Amino acid sequence: MPAKIRLTRQGRKKRPFYHIVVADSRAPRDGKFIERIGLYNPNTDPATIELDFDRALDWVLKGAQPTDTCRAILSLKGVMLKKHLLGGVKKGAFSEEEAENRFQSWIKEKENKIQAKKEKIDKAIEDKTRERLEAETKIKEAKAAELAKKNAKEAETEADTAEEGTEEAGADTPVETAKTEAELTEQKAEETTAPKDEAKKEEKAENKKAAEEVKAEEKAEEKEVTEGEEKAEKKEEAGEDSEEKAEEKSGEKAKEETAVEQKKEEPKEKKDPKEKKAGEKGTEIKPEEKEEINNASDQKTAEASEDKKDSKEDDKKEDA
Repeated sequence: MPAKIRLTRQGRKKRPFYHIVVADSRAPRDGKFIERIGLYNPNTDPATIELDFDRALDWVLKGAQPTDTCRAILSLKGVMLKKHLLGGVKKGAFSEEEAENRFQSWIKEKENKIQAKKEKIDKAIEDKTRERLEAETKIKEAKAAELAKKNAKEAETEADTAEEGTEEAGADTPVETAKTEAELTEQKAEETTAPKDEAKKEEKAENKKAAEEVKAEEKAEEKEVTEGEEKAEKKEEAGEDSEEKAEEKSGEKAKEETAVEQKKEEPKEKKDPKEKKAGEKGTEIKPEEKEEINNASDQKTAEASEDKKDSKEDDKKEDA
């Protein structure tokens, strides 16, 4: 597979730039490459292109196939034109000097176009900045004119009010003098009456304090009396509770004593002779007792047999 001239992506998100490399066509985009021959950055205006012209021409002459973007870059830098001119020299269409002259004239035209484009872009930026500054200066001038008008109006109004005030002052001077004399007399009267009022206020304040102290003492005495009564009541209640508990305990003891006496007085229950025989272990039975036990068992068996006969006869009668 032939080698390819292509781009490998670099840079951050949404701000990429590319390396121009020569790589095997089977290798991944950002993988292994043979040689790096340039740089392409589309983020600037115009796009910045850095290219090793001799190495790019050498790889193109060797048969390396550029991608569409790389072909456009190589043609912009004149690599493809140089290849075309060298092909014409091999065919004998023109000499190497003529090919070089054609190439140099083409490069000058291309550089002039690029320079004109850059100047146009710079001029557009300057025009925009100048228009923005002019608009800002107009706005500032308009604001300054409005402020000057407001200040002039305020100065006129202040001058009018000052003139009116001087005229009124000239007309109302006797009235004002009379007012000032009346105010002075009132102040003197207040100064004479002020110490008397202060003495009365102090006496009232002292009387209030004395009354409050008496009330506080009475409340304290009442609290002490109520606390003593409450303590006496609590003691009485505690004494009553202790007496009740003592009476309850004495009653319980009396009940226990009567129960013990009743148990002593109760006759012992007679036990069945068979139970005595089963219950007593390791005790010897006398022959008289054995006879009594046997007689009692014979009587019980006889009674049981008679009962069975009676029940059978009753059943036969009922059937008949």
